[in-house]
Amino acid sequence: MLYARSRAMPASFAGLAASMAVIWFLARDRWSEIPVSLALLVAIAVTAIGLSGQDTDLDRTAAIRWVPRRVLHLLLIGGFGAGAALLPRLWEAERVPVEIIVRNAGGLLGLAGVSAVLFGGAFGWALPLFVFVVSFVVWATTSGTDFAHLVITWLFQPAGVAEATWTAVVLAVAGLGTYAVFGNRR
Repeated sequence: MLYARSRAMPASFAGLAASMAVIWFLARDRWSEIPVSLALLVAIAVTAIGLSGQDTDLDRTAAIRWVPRRVLHLLLIGGFGAGAALLPRLWEAERVPVEIIVRNAGGLLGLAGVSAVLFGGAFGWALPLFVFVVSFVVWATTSGTDFAHLVITWLFQPAGVAEATWTAVVLAVAGLGTYAVFGNRR
């Protein structure tokens, strides 16, 4: 309980519920890949602010093993983000494939972990937001099927695109591994 409070989890989950309600309301007529990716971005960004505790030095000197807690914390964030994006499947006629939701949640979650390691836990939202904006701008302004284009626009690719899936897997593994081992930046 103290861990959850020190990581601002109750406030993060309240922010998650409020932001998802707004996104669901605004995208109620068309729940497609773009609103789903935006919902995942917002869900992970809102909950990733708690990737660091109040005192980093105190966290580092604790007598508990942090690696399992960090992994569990990141997986919890990813699970809530994916759950928030999957929930509209209960009432929407147009359903976004689960593969896209899981792929994008994993990739954005990995970016949040890398961002926490590089910039600190309070800025766990920075890399997911940056990658989302770059990916959206490139996807909206250009078209192509070459490797670089598919990797850069991985968030907005349809299901079954191997380059997008592998990009998300690499980001997820890198982010989960680096955050679990190194923790957040001081």
